[in-house]
Amino acid sequence: MPSPAGMSPALAGLPHIVAVGFRRINKMFQDVAPEFASQATVDVLDVGFEEGVTRIKALHAVRPIDVVVAAGSNGSYLRQHLDMPVVLVKVGGFDLMQTLTRARRLSPRVGLVTYEGMAPDMTPFSELFDLAVEQRGYRTEDEALACVQELKSAGVPVLVGSGMVADLADELGLTGIFLYSSDAVREALDDAVEVARASRIELAKRERLNTILAQLSDGVIAVDQQERIQTLNPAMAQLLGVQPAQWLGRKLSELSPDLSLQSTLRLATQELEKIERVKGKALIVNRMPIIEQGVLTGAVLSCQDPISIQRVDRQIRTRIKPQAQGTRYQLDQFLGDSAAIERIRQLAMSCARSPATVLLVGESGTGKELIAQGIHMASDRRELPFVAVNCAAVSESLLESELFGYEDGAFTGARRGGKIGLFEAAHKGTIFLDEVGEMPVSLQTRLLRVLQEREVLRVGAIEPTPVNVRVIAATHRDLMAHVEQGLFRLDLFYRLNILRIDMPPLRDRLDDLASIAQALHQQVCARLQLDARHTQPLIDALVEQAPRYDWPGNVRELENIIERMMAYAQGPASRPNRDTALAFVRETAPELFAPAAPPGGVMAAPLKARQVQSERADILRVLAECGGDRAQASERLGISRTTLWRKLKP
Repeated sequence: MPSPAGMSPALAGLPHIVAVGFRRINKMFQDVAPEFASQATVDVLDVGFEEGVTRIKALHAVRPIDVVVAAGSNGSYLRQHLDMPVVLVKVGGFDLMQTLTRARRLSPRVGLVTYEGMAPDMTPFSELFDLAVEQRGYRTEDEALACVQELKSAGVPVLVGSGMVADLADELGLTGIFLYSSDAVREALDDAVEVARASRIELAKRERLNTILAQLSDGVIAVDQQERIQTLNPAMAQLLGVQPAQWLGRKLSELSPDLSLQSTLRLATQELEKIERVKGKALIVNRMPIIEQGVLTGAVLSCQDPISIQRVDRQIRTRIKPQAQGTRYQLDQFLGDSAAIERIRQLAMSCARSPATVLLVGESGTGKELIAQGIHMASDRRELPFVAVNCAAVSESLLESELFGYEDGAFTGARRGGKIGLFEAAHKGTIFLDEVGEMPVSLQTRLLRVLQEREVLRVGAIEPTPVNVRVIAATHRDLMAHVEQGLFRLDLFYRLNILRIDMPPLRDRLDDLASIAQALHQQVCARLQLDARHTQPLIDALVEQAPRYDWPGNVRELENIIERMMAYAQGPASRPNRDTALAFVRETAPELFAPAAPPGGVMAAPLKARQVQSERADILRVLAECGGDRAQASERLGISRTTLWRKLKP
């Protein structure tokens, strides 16, 4: 009969119970079995021991058996040789009392022969019935015969025991009384029905769990307290290259010592996200104890293929478009109509079409980050992250962990679980390394490896993480001069200097100053909620004076001066005329009327210059006394190595 749709054959229909026994117990099984027709299908086999095992396995192959019922030595043998529940027919106190009452009527001397380990305590019955009971135990049929013969020689005429014992007693001329009753058989079948129901509920749960596990891409193995494998899902079988049926029921550590769960079972502790090599494959392994109602009942091991994780990571990054981080500018927002600025825009568009590294060179305030963001927004990475970091604003130790990330426990104070670095955060997108010329030489080596190998190694990690990131670097330094002074690696310079844009200072494109000032004026007035028309004369006066100033801070300085003027434009100054406007500009921005500073913003004050030179000379003297040991020199001077490194720069 076919199984109902969606149901395992083992769960279809009534429970299947097989009662096994010969001689008198078999007759009782046949008499009682029909009473359970509505609760289970009960097959009765007139066999036992080895032949019983063979018959049961053959029957199980045709139709799964839920429970086996047997008695005495036969039941014990079947329990040892069958991988299924075996319910024993037990002798209750009432059965024993009835049997001994019958035996007492026949003789004051009675022998009780039972399977070894199943003998009841006869003390209460002996005292109650004033009955002398000779007890014997056996394990095999030969031992049972020897017990019967011994009792016969001792003059015991009545023997109580199993069907085999009762038959042997009859054959030797004694009186054999069968120990088991119909009530005992009935109770055993009742127990078998309950065991079958419980087993089916458990089997249904297990099949449901196996169905769920079969859908997982992670490999999973579950074991019991003895580390015997109970579940092995298809993903794990594929990772290990094995057939699940060959591993079920066997000890995991014997089959694969690398995956052993013995420590987990012994300590009841979990191990998460460990990278282990199993059968030549690198796997991410998790081990967890199974605790049910406060009791350790087993353990589970799960494995992930790192290649699969990387594949999923790529799919997530591709399909889920992360919002660009900090991108506010596009190339058309780089103001100016001069030929130099038009050339900058053309070069930037060419850079946007290429995946190569870009180096932006120019003084502070010339718009290097604006161009970097514009290149990113004009490229095919525009929907992916843009991550900016100022290499001069972070100490050497922090810059390393910020750029490359770190593992859990990599150093004191490290965040639990570790942290991804900015290169990983910019995966598939763009990272902007501002002031790259200030990067310590020790980190330049690591940056060079990222550019060469396209992978980062977190602080404290042993395996690198692949990254796909576009690098745009910027500096106001002469990097070749730094190379000659040993402050910058030549090979890194060549890696960065593939696509290059030299940003012109504002003093070299004064024709653009008026349009830039007008745009900045509108932005500042909107932010301060001012009417730009009323303060326009201030901007006109500023533009008129601008050519007489060298603008060492470039566009950033221009924006700051306009912000200052608009903030101070209160009362009469909020509606100036031409004469009052120039006076207001002179008052609020006196630097525009002072002698121009040397290009690039280099300090011109002789006193300050002498102080810097004196400090540098002192540092070089201490460094020479320390034999070039910068750590020792830093300690003597009372400054950090990063500060020492920066003060030695020209």
